[in-house]
Amino acid sequence: MEHLPVLLEEVLEGLALRPDGYYVDGTFGRGGHSRAILARLGPAGRLLALDWDPQAIAAAASLCADARFQVRQLPFARLREALADFAPDGVDGILLDLGISSPQIDQPERGFSFRHDGPLDMRMDPTAGQSAAEYLAHVSVEALATVLRDLGEERHALRIARAIVAARDQGALTSTRQLAVLVAEAVPKGKPGIDPATRTFQALRIQVNGELDQLDAVLPQVLGALRPAGRLAIISFHSLEDRKVKQFIARHSRPPEIPAGLAVREDERPLPPLRAIGRAMMAGATEVARNPRARSAVLRLAERTAAAWAGTADPAARMRAP
Repeated sequence: MEHLPVLLEEVLEGLALRPDGYYVDGTFGRGGHSRAILARLGPAGRLLALDWDPQAIAAAASLCADARFQVRQLPFARLREALADFAPDGVDGILLDLGISSPQIDQPERGFSFRHDGPLDMRMDPTAGQSAAEYLAHVSVEALATVLRDLGEERHALRIARAIVAARDQGALTSTRQLAVLVAEAVPKGKPGIDPATRTFQALRIQVNGELDQLDAVLPQVLGALRPAGRLAIISFHSLEDRKVKQFIARHSRPPEIPAGLAVREDERPLPPLRAIGRAMMAGATEVARNPRARSAVLRLAERTAAAWAGTADPAARMRAP
């Protein structure tokens, strides 16, 4: 399936792109959002793209002739490091398109999909870390059930975990087809059109790549990375991710508490570091018909205020702040 950037117009409008602005696409994928951002930047504008998938970095090579564009093979959790030599005084917008891209799903050798038989890998960066097969080779029933329940919201987590551990005692689980068949045999028949392995594959992918940990790591960094009036745009495809993003924006959109008994004039009240922009946005019927994978996408936007972050107005110190 062709890779189509999700909620493209909503993202471009939400970022309030300035022709001379500095922006970060923290999840390059196949570059749909990055190309559209570059098309709206002027000669002085700059875009830094990040991705930890080597194939995404290879795809970005087609844009590297554009002097306004830079790309680095890094997960977005290392945002602070990436900005050190790109925009140490902050950027005007950050986009994070969470989850996986269509090419990753559609390539059997990546092991993300139960629809194709391939090695049970699931790593965003196939050259680093532990594959799904390696994870399943040693995880306990209890730990696996917790992952399937918490990250996949799988009702039959314990039953599936027991089946996986019992099966591996008869031989290693090495292929996506093996796992998909095993899950289908372990659970009652579900809703028509929904593969019973869907939630298990989702949970294992999130676990193998530490995706929620990556999100937890990057969110505090955006406060120090965004200039005043800079925009944050995050697209989530999973309720756990969206909940984290929603709570982060809500928490940092509330003014700091004033100590009891301290008289403060209205114009002296401290600003919160963020201002939530509108409500969550989802793909409309036309986009979903064109790109079914946009069905679960949720876009949330926020704007950086002029409030000091980490108690300092010094840009370099802001970038070092946790």
